[in-house]
Amino acid sequence: MEPKTFRDPKAGRAIRTHTGYWAFLPSPLPPELSWSTELVSALSDAERELSKLTTLAGSFPFPGLLIQPFMRQEAVLSSRIEGTRASLEDLYKYESAQLSFLEQGDDVREVYNYVRALDYGLQRLETLPVSLRLIRELHAKLLEDVRGGKLTPGKFRRTQNWIGPAGSTPNSAKYVPPPVDEMHLALDALEKFIHRDIDMPVLARAGLIHYQFEAVHPFLDGNGRVGRLLIILLLCEWGLLPQPLLNLSVYFEHYRQEYYDHLLAVSQRGKWEEWLRFFFRGVSTQAQDSVLRMTRLQGIRTSYEEFVRSDRNPIRMAEVVDFLFTRPILTASQLASGLNIPFKTAGQYIEKLVQAGVLREITGHARNRIYRADEILKALGSLEK
Repeated sequence: MEPKTFRDPKAGRAIRTHTGYWAFLPSPLPPELSWSTELVSALSDAERELSKLTTLAGSFPFPGLLIQPFMRQEAVLSSRIEGTRASLEDLYKYESAQLSFLEQGDDVREVYNYVRALDYGLQRLETLPVSLRLIRELHAKLLEDVRGGKLTPGKFRRTQNWIGPAGSTPNSAKYVPPPVDEMHLALDALEKFIHRDIDMPVLARAGLIHYQFEAVHPFLDGNGRVGRLLIILLLCEWGLLPQPLLNLSVYFEHYRQEYYDHLLAVSQRGKWEEWLRFFFRGVSTQAQDSVLRMTRLQGIRTSYEEFVRSDRNPIRMAEVVDFLFTRPILTASQLASGLNIPFKTAGQYIEKLVQAGVLREITGHARNRIYRADEILKALGSLEK
């Protein structure tokens, strides 16, 4: 790492390690921000769009349709930033077929673990606030039985890591996070900031925390995904989101190089405003996108309403149809388990949906059949683009 490129002492400082290479130690949060007109405007836009999303979510007529598709979308795109190539459809197929024979390093397993980690984090927020303990627990879920699973999942690193192309060393890497001792001090300061009652807009706090976590880089693998999980969990814990309905990873993946460049520019030149404007723009963009998605899902669900009402048990059929939005690729066993109904009953409902053109069998097998809701999956899959 070239220490001369890190030239803003307010952002942090380059330190020489005992083995001779340089590393960066970020200054404790919060920085002194200059709230320019552009930054205030970007924050106002983000808060306004997020408020619209929250209002719509509160009045959404089919609340059960929302959480699972949004969680899986976030998992696919956050993992894709790190180089996976699994699609939303791949994830649903994996969950439906329970493909345990896939290799441990398979991309879709990494995406599946992201879903599990996010779901786990949301449940843990009921008893445990965002903290270093929760961060370690999320990391353990994320790296279970995948590549990187041998890199101390659930534990902060005990050795130095660095960010750079393959074959780089701490001396040649573009960025080297704090050595282990300094890393623990920085993490302790970050946790205190998370819990501190401070007069600062919540979205700004979330943006600062995400940067700081990535700058500290406390794990040997999975830092990017855990850092993006933190944003969603913080916004839910702080009451800005009622559910994980904001897919910021879609925005970060689309502007991947800008995302990395902005984070590095904070460390090197103290470009806090530029990073926060980028972050706020992402919140605004993805809040608008979420509103469009919710409207699209509502439209499809409403179009099935006549079919639902015509069934002799419309309440149960409504539950079955709603389940399709959480699992647009599914088996009869999955439906039976998800709704706690007999397997035979699940098969009967699936046959009705096949006859109505809502579902289509995609294996051609006589046993272990898998069904796909084409219209729903098309609406969800188009969101990846």
